[in-house]
Amino acid sequence: MDVRVQTVGPTEPFLSARDLFQTEYDLDRPVEVHVREDPDERTWTSHDDDHHILNISRQAATSAMARELALHEYAHMHRNEQGHPSHTQSTEEVLYLALSGRSVERRKLTHCYQIANHMKDIYADDITLSVAPADKLVAFLESGLAIALADRPVDPATWTRRTPASDPEITAVNAAFALALVERHDLVGRDHRLYDLAHAAAQDAPSIRFETFKRHFRTLARDPGESEYRKTLVDVTREYAIDSGQAAD
Repeated sequence: MDVRVQTVGPTEPFLSARDLFQTEYDLDRPVEVHVREDPDERTWTSHDDDHHILNISRQAATSAMARELALHEYAHMHRNEQGHPSHTQSTEEVLYLALSGRSVERRKLTHCYQIANHMKDIYADDITLSVAPADKLVAFLESGLAIALADRPVDPATWTRRTPASDPEITAVNAAFALALVERHDLVGRDHRLYDLAHAAAQDAPSIRFETFKRHFRTLARDPGESEYRKTLVDVTREYAIDSGQAAD
């Protein structure tokens, strides 16, 4: 597995993640790592025919989570090379299938992309959690949810949204994702603080069927076919963009 850091910055987290990843998996194509100055984008990956590109902000590359973030992105690259449906299915196609003829708020469309990314992350973390300890990931999920809850509106009717993470509805879905991931891999006990945070997020968004989303994420088939995965993503998209609004009515 060939990992090349192309810009000035730390190399150890990426090489350490490579060594850990290689204990169980490998990549056929080399990885180019680019450390970026933009702190607003933590990590993002692209795939070419002859190599993968891992972009990571300098802030993330020098953080305590750097190795774990790199490992997570290597897992996405592996799913891409596998041709796994979660990483080959067009989100735009699913939105068309799920929402054709419907009028949907722009913010909800944006959130649907985030939900599709959650499903990709489930499959990436099935790999990540098979080779690395879960402690930092659980702490990362807990911290992210706590921050989103602290940023939620005091008066939703007059609140001006600042970021998607601050929206109570997508925060509830994010909380469902976090619990689904830890339950899928039996990472924490039911007395963990993550459950209290998730309960608060669900209370803030009564239109969201929290348990339904958690079940969708937790029970994703380990090795789905293309049509099975497409149907699942269509169902989750409709649940959020259409059915949650009807529940509110």
